[in-house]
Amino acid sequence: MKLSTKGRYGLRAMIDMARYSEEEPVSISSIAVRQGISEGYLEQLVSLLKKAGLVKSIRGAGGGYILARAMDDISVGDILRALEGSLEPVRCAAFYSEEGCMASDGCVTKYVWQKINESINRTVDEMKLNELVRESRQMNPDGDCGNHKCNG
Repeated sequence: MKLSTKGRYGLRAMIDMARYSEEEPVSISSIAVRQGISEGYLEQLVSLLKKAGLVKSIRGAGGGYILARAMDDISVGDILRALEGSLEPVRCAAFYSEEGCMASDGCVTKYVWQKINESINRTVDEMKLNELVRESRQMNPDGDCGNHKCNG
């Protein structure tokens, strides 16, 4: 499985928003500056996160974005699925198609794909946004990626 920039940048934006929106809404431009992501692209990502019910917008002076749910109620899986769709690296027809797969009766690899898919989903669903914010504060008190380009 390889995540696109939607998933990678969107997760960074959510961590940033969680860090800085506890007292007041955060603007797209402030996230963009701290994370080194274009405002236009962030607007697209935040729109997907809003549609998924993970963030909400506050209009007016001092407006911006805040989390729609508590940090400990938002998993990495929630965020990545909102941005990327399914996280399964292999979609095996044996498990998803009514007809199944022609080779499914003698195919042992379907169990490999099922285990990998389950493992990925379990891992991202167990990681909560509050844990990432806590880690982010310990690793980087300034909240940005520093003077280097982040890969994540």
